[in-house]
Amino acid sequence: MSVPTLAVFKLASCDGCQLTLLDCEDELLTLAGEVRIAHFLEASSAVTPGPYDLALVEGSVTTPADAERVREIRAQSRHLVTIGACATAGGIQALRNFADVEEFTRAVYARPDYIDVLATSTPVSDHVDVDFELRGCPIDRKQLLEVITAYLAGRKPDIPDHSVCFACKRRGTVCVTVAHGTPCLGPVTHAGCGAICPAYGRGCYGCFGPSGSPNLRALIPLLHRDGMDDRAVERLLRTFNAPAFDKEVRS
Repeated sequence: MSVPTLAVFKLASCDGCQLTLLDCEDELLTLAGEVRIAHFLEASSAVTPGPYDLALVEGSVTTPADAERVREIRAQSRHLVTIGACATAGGIQALRNFADVEEFTRAVYARPDYIDVLATSTPVSDHVDVDFELRGCPIDRKQLLEVITAYLAGRKPDIPDHSVCFACKRRGTVCVTVAHGTPCLGPVTHAGCGAICPAYGRGCYGCFGPSGSPNLRALIPLLHRDGMDDRAVERLLRTFNAPAFDKEVRS
């Protein structure tokens, strides 16, 4: 049997999710014995042309070149998995979706006519079919290894779709909202981080995006109760996964 090929690609992003794969250390050595890493510029300049059995794509689509490139990646990949908030929701750069990107380019660049950029920053799934979306900013290394292992084994990744509240209960963390009146997005945020922020006494700020069945309409009045006005709620929701949370608010 031929060795499966793995490719890792970057669009508009900070590289943090690619670094999560490199941070796997010992597990990465084991993985390297099971697959041929054909394209991963964060790790090596050696590149093997496709097709690829599994492609991991980090980053959002922000330029016409990104849109064309992701279509090429999809065409070369048996399975395509997007990793991180940028690739799955548009990322922090999608804050421009709520403003005028031309105004930004005029303010920042001496020659804005040189800038070839789309009006919005969008997830990869807006442009091509995606087999799985792995959320987080950055992604969780254990979840990443589970996704890669699952596709190599020909099965569906076992990634739970519940909220951060579930993770808080599992680790025995006292609810920061109930105990201290701290505003928290845990009830509507996808688990995966291990509920780190509530464990240290602060509210979840949604870095893994909306959970499988978020009820933001029920949560927002509680955020108001805990001292947040409309503007503060808007700022809380408009961070790494702003378009995804905005879609849930409007649904």
